[in-house]
Amino acid sequence: MFLDTERQPFITDPSNRDPVFERSRLRNEGSLPVGREFDALLNEIRTFACERKSNESTLHRLLAHSVELHPAGFALLDPALLLNAPRDISEGLLAALAVTIGGRRYSPRRRRVMRLREMLMSGKRHGYTLGGCQFVGWRGRILVLRELAAAAEPVTLRAGARCVWDLRFSIALPMGADGPVTVGYLGRAGVPGLGHRLQEPLPGGLPRLIYPTVPAVWDDHGLAAVPHLGYRREARMVLPEVRFQPTNPLTRADFTVV
Repeated sequence: MFLDTERQPFITDPSNRDPVFERSRLRNEGSLPVGREFDALLNEIRTFACERKSNESTLHRLLAHSVELHPAGFALLDPALLLNAPRDISEGLLAALAVTIGGRRYSPRRRRVMRLREMLMSGKRHGYTLGGCQFVGWRGRILVLRELAAAAEPVTLRAGARCVWDLRFSIALPMGADGPVTVGYLGRAGVPGLGHRLQEPLPGGLPRLIYPTVPAVWDDHGLAAVPHLGYRREARMVLPEVRFQPTNPLTRADFTVV
């Protein structure tokens, strides 16, 4: 092997030889075709690759036109997409939303995505969950927000520290901060305590449904800020930077065919 020749240490993945996986069976059950059969196989692979690239491009265009992604970590979806787009494209969109808004590393199982699409298309005014997200009807659109029961626990940062929290937010506390702070979701219990502190109406007309799912900042004196709702206890206090940067963004580079 090349790595052996180069005396380069490497790790062998045992699943590559496990017959449970189709890729392992293909490796172990026979050799590659030759001649015309090999050319035919390459053409078939290229055909599937081009089809995948086309589907991904279509999905990304629909995401750009039908989904509004908010820096507070939620999304609004035009439900007409589910009616007009091909089934596989609309299911791909729902899966992409679940991965991004739900802070997931991998896409949910297809049968669950299919069931969600059917429920949303039924027109029933209920909330549904998928992959750590809630899908809720709101003013003629579908609101996609974090499911609190599946969210990460709050995180505490000291001055100069930074982290990725809940696989969704990049958080950095400047060196000038007076002391440590804790960042977590406001939660349902935290909403009533805001009361008159919030500006009404909020910029952009944010739905009140999302209030419990927005990041909040606490210090030794209690609730210090809810940046995405425009609240901060003291004008001069140094707050952490909380940016929505999901590990898996809603769109990514298209599949490449060479």
